[in-house]
Amino acid sequence: MEIPESRAKYLYGVPLALTGAIIVAYQLDAHAPAGWLLPRFALGIALFALGAVRVVAAGWLPRKVVEYHDALSLAVVLALFLRTFCVQAFKIPSGSMESTLLIGDHLLVNKLVYGIRLPGMATPIFTLREPARGDIVVFRYPRDETRDFIKRLVGVPGDTIEVRNKVLYVNGVRQEEPYAQWVDPMTYPREAAQMGPRDNFGPYQIPAGRYFFMGDNRDNSHDSRFWGTATRAELVGKAMVIYLSLDSHYLPRLARTGRITH
Repeated sequence: MEIPESRAKYLYGVPLALTGAIIVAYQLDAHAPAGWLLPRFALGIALFALGAVRVVAAGWLPRKVVEYHDALSLAVVLALFLRTFCVQAFKIPSGSMESTLLIGDHLLVNKLVYGIRLPGMATPIFTLREPARGDIVVFRYPRDETRDFIKRLVGVPGDTIEVRNKVLYVNGVRQEEPYAQWVDPMTYPREAAQMGPRDNFGPYQIPAGRYFFMGDNRDNSHDSRFWGTATRAELVGKAMVIYLSLDSHYLPRLARTGRITH
């Protein structure tokens, strides 16, 4: 059954405009998390404008233009939903996860797996599963939440973490880590000023609600050994698959495309 235009403009236009207004208002909130930045502000303005056009101008716009408008609006809302709650693309900027992840790898990250969290909420609405040791996780850097980090989760709440002469121990058990690499043959004591806790750290018990991360490239990773733990709310999602990989000359590394990250 076709919806009369007099009702359709409110059915489609008003929710669209309200969604845009909410996004803009939230962006203007000084307490909004850093991940909710300018792109969402621009998108909020766009949604508000699309909704306003639908309500005000739909009566005199050609029918075909209105149909295109509705299709575009639906696509924008769907893209916003997927980007916010389900899947997000990330590019690897550094070598801290080599050789699991290389500079120039482009990843899809599953944001749904650790649960849907509305902006401003510390806990998810629901959770598919809890973060587990061994997950490769994208998270907001606790000291600067405008930056996203990607590391391997090595310790969950309650675990005791210790690094002895570069070897990781969790709850007193030496960890077998075939993905880890060490490029510096030197091992430094804990008090060595030039390396700090890189090669010797802890023991340290992870507090409730916090997570301990390390890069696979252990000698060249700025991770939880240096800056501490991340909270549950700072976790963005779990790395899924490499959808594109470019070398330093921007040539595709086809052998890495489609590789599942683990």
